[in-house]
Amino acid sequence: MPDVDPHVIVLFGATGDLARRKLWPGLLHLAEAGLLPDDFRIIGSGRHAPEGGLAQDWPDALRERVTFVVSSADDGSALADAVQAARSALGDASRTLFYMSVPPSAMEPMVQMLGDAGLANGRVRIVVEKPFGRDLATAQALNATLHEHFDEDQVFRIDHFLGKEAAQDILALRFANGLFEPVWDRHHIAGVQIDIPETLGLEGRASFYEETGAFRDMVVTHLSQILGFVAMEAPASLDAQHLRDAKAAAFADLRPLTPQDTVYGQFAGYRDQEGVDPESATETFVALRAFVDNDRWRDVPFLLRTGKALAEGRRVVTVTFREPEADIFDGEHRPNEIVFELTEDPKLAVEVRVKEPGPTSAVRRAALTLDVERALNEHGLEAYERLLHDVLLGDHLLFTRADEVERLWECAAQLLEHPPEPLAYDQGSWGPDAAITLAEPIGWRLPERES
Repeated sequence: MPDVDPHVIVLFGATGDLARRKLWPGLLHLAEAGLLPDDFRIIGSGRHAPEGGLAQDWPDALRERVTFVVSSADDGSALADAVQAARSALGDASRTLFYMSVPPSAMEPMVQMLGDAGLANGRVRIVVEKPFGRDLATAQALNATLHEHFDEDQVFRIDHFLGKEAAQDILALRFANGLFEPVWDRHHIAGVQIDIPETLGLEGRASFYEETGAFRDMVVTHLSQILGFVAMEAPASLDAQHLRDAKAAAFADLRPLTPQDTVYGQFAGYRDQEGVDPESATETFVALRAFVDNDRWRDVPFLLRTGKALAEGRRVVTVTFREPEADIFDGEHRPNEIVFELTEDPKLAVEVRVKEPGPTSAVRRAALTLDVERALNEHGLEAYERLLHDVLLGDHLLFTRADEVERLWECAAQLLEHPPEPLAYDQGSWGPDAAITLAEPIGWRLPERES
């Protein structure tokens, strides 16, 4: 791997949930793996100092490099002094990385503070967490604020789904294998599903969810970005510009999403949660049918589904192939499928029909399965770890560009202006019955087609 410049890493929201679960463990793992710079400082920041120190489980030699500085959108002077002191200690070759793990409503004011405090100057990069706005207008406003202080090549809009090894395996399966790319089109593929059900409820995030909802939280971000990986044309090369150009071109062909092709749901008991409006119309479940209007994908449904408090927690991308015209066998009539499990340990399966052993001509479903890490005897980085390392290297390959964000919000405009009424569903179910009908005639892979 290339050498990484000395860095001052400033982590806003240093005591928050994301930092606790992903960012601090990820930074520690990168340090232990030798993937952080040889010399670095980490400054945690927020409105209030933490009780106790930060990075308590880190080795002493690493924890010595971690400090905390109070800052807010109104006052970044102490932070500016701390960053300047750390940069001076690291030398002229050092860089500053700002990680903005802050609520959506705080993003623009905090970016403005960086500019006002003189922190946006020089060798600086900024990581922005989703959602990138609430609609097209606010996304454009956020991009304008970012571009007032940072060049686009300094901005890293992070979507951790793209950092997953399994998501990148979608690209590898397509573009590195002549077995699959020639049949990756409407003539051979009947439908695509991107299905991210969750068993978890709000888990203390009621205020965030009331502000955001499932559509903004998951569909305009994670699920749409995975759709881009599945639907894009082959990039001219595997670099950030060409890959993101290809993804943006797929989004340019994405048909605007409509209420008629969408089902919203809200799990029973949601309105009883602390911090939720008793008359809330916030959706905790979304299922929708999307189309990419170009020669490769015309009329092929892309079925996207996600929701809270559902029957199972999975992250599955399923590519369903058309049935052969001359199906001469008895037995199971199930289409061939390629199934990507978007887990940290990437797995994929190619489901085919094979002849039953014995004196019969019937066929049954069987899966050719691959556990990538076991097959290659290699372990990858967790998604946030991979993306943090990419930021340190200045590699935008797996990050989202401003034009992609704005196009997705443009496609979402009808749904945002005329959202469907959320239908009630029981916790532990698969959501409203109307979502089952939406997926016909193929039907959802989870759970009906698992048996």
